[in-house]
Amino acid sequence: MQFTAKARFIRFSPYKLRPLADVIRGKNAVYAVNFLSTYAVKKSIPVKKAIESAIANAKSSSEISPDMLVIKEIRIDQGPMVKYFKPGTMGRSNVYRKRMSHIGVVLESTERKEV
Repeated sequence: MQFTAKARFIRFSPYKLRPLADVIRGKNAVYAVNFLSTYAVKKSIPVKKAIESAIANAKSSSEISPDMLVIKEIRIDQGPMVKYFKPGTMGRSNVYRKRMSHIGVVLESTERKEV
């Protein structure tokens, strides 16, 4: 069974969040949350919250323990950009872009169904 969670409009660039997603993809959900808790970088907080939300969705809908959940898919997609201009050299204007991300997490239970 699959359980999903989404976090949208996160104020971190997807280019900075994707290496985190690559590390925890395919791992146990509890291991991923513990890894992100000890990873002392501010950008790990929204990824950890999205995984915790998917775990909470699994608990509330099927009473599955978090130890039985594996991260099947984690996506970090590009969100909208906030563009603004600041003065540059020789009177020109430079474009600055603040990028946003959308995080999508899919957890899958590893319980074996007996036939």
